[in-house]
Amino acid sequence: MRSCSSEPEIITIDVHKANLLLRKGEYRFLDVRTTEEFMEGHVDFDDALNIPYMLNAPQGRVRNNKFLGQVLSLCNKDDQLIVGCQSGVRSAYATNILLKAGFKHVYNMGGGYLAWVENDLPVATLALTPKLEL
Repeated sequence: MRSCSSEPEIITIDVHKANLLLRKGEYRFLDVRTTEEFMEGHVDFDDALNIPYMLNAPQGRVRNNKFLGQVLSLCNKDDQLIVGCQSGVRSAYATNILLKAGFKHVYNMGGGYLAWVENDLPVATLALTPKLEL
């Protein structure tokens, strides 16, 4: 007897496949790292979203209980998303939450931002540069 799993299947793609889908404009990138990590450097796409799966707190990182609601405020369940984080762990958890919530077209980006950088793919930063006093 075959058992039916209620767990959605997380499909993980590598950074090259992610880059191709993003460049074609077929998918939007959802970075689930902290805001600080995102500002230091992220996948270079104008419409990349940053909605942290984990938040920095005095006791360390804690799960963002508003994550799903924040995603739903900016995306609909038919949107095509590639979810990434630093190494691919948080994004797998986030992808699972989105799939369970009914999102239909979501990929996890394996290796995360670290793999993206290692493969010399385009990076953007939002880090503020100090103003020079004249």
